[in-house]
Amino acid sequence: MPLPTSGRPPSTHAAPLPAPVRLPLPVPARLPTVAVLAFDGMAPFELGCVVEFFGLPRPELDVPWYDLKVCAETAEPLRVVGGFTMQAAHGLDVLAGAGTVIVPGVADVRGEVSGELVEALRLAHGRGARMVSICSGAFALAAAGLLDGREATTHWRYADLLQRRFPAVRVNPSVLYVDGGDVLTSAGSAAGLDLLVHLVRTDHGPNVANAVARRLVVPPHREGGQAQFIEAAVTPVADDGGVARAMGWVLEHLAEPIGVADLAAVAHMSQRSFIRHFKRQTGTSPLRWVISQRVAASLPMLESTAAPVEEIGAAVGFESPATFRHHFTRAMRTSPSAYRRTFGA
Repeated sequence: MPLPTSGRPPSTHAAPLPAPVRLPLPVPARLPTVAVLAFDGMAPFELGCVVEFFGLPRPELDVPWYDLKVCAETAEPLRVVGGFTMQAAHGLDVLAGAGTVIVPGVADVRGEVSGELVEALRLAHGRGARMVSICSGAFALAAAGLLDGREATTHWRYADLLQRRFPAVRVNPSVLYVDGGDVLTSAGSAAGLDLLVHLVRTDHGPNVANAVARRLVVPPHREGGQAQFIEAAVTPVADDGGVARAMGWVLEHLAEPIGVADLAAVAHMSQRSFIRHFKRQTGTSPLRWVISQRVAASLPMLESTAAPVEEIGAAVGFESPATFRHHFTRAMRTSPSAYRRTFGA
């Protein structure tokens, strides 16, 4: 069963595609197949990440998990960077019929994508599949015409080349990933992790996504240049230093007024020293981090309760409904009410 799509127009270069199928949320009882492309000459990292996220059973989460299929254009052994080979169990027919299709890269960003793969990608998209690329995989989606007229990203080293080769694509090299609804693209290899967490979150909500991120020891959200529809999830407290102690204290006092002086006192540091250490360890400022935790804490309440938006904002520490809406919209690129309509139970 295909996932919901955004109903974007078909490619201007490709043959006309059937209208995407629209299905309602929530996620069905059994999620559709996730197909990932393996190819000759690939690096194993991106493929391994996809397998770890979607191929490993997670019965402890008590939600229907994914049916992962590794697909390739050939049944012959594929050479993998690092000096080993692998053989995919499925062909492009399975890829074309999957509910989510992930292209983790291409063998050559300057080479041509085979006609067989282009056809399979177009067929999958035309059926309403969710199309995903990691790093250079955007070149395959672009070759199939699926990025025409869309914003997309890829590894910063390839951004200019992607723009030159496919001028109909609006390449944004400064984000970790772009969520276009039915087509999603991510930047370099590690940014693929951000996108994979986002896919799990879209399907299962922030609690499950955060649980998977913790099990994989990856951040559920990274501060960065992306302006996508993602949650700023709670950062785990990894040690018992002053900064970690202050972060843990914040999570227990979100509803209270919190200033840098309060955090520095909990950390037993001067304010200047605390700000410096916090920035070095987290990559952001203390107050910006506090705001992100408040927004993150509001997500499950918006998803699972009927409490008014004003009450939810107050419960997570925002001083007024206007302040809550401002920071929520800035972080999530949508309003609390719109978020609730999309992800509410």
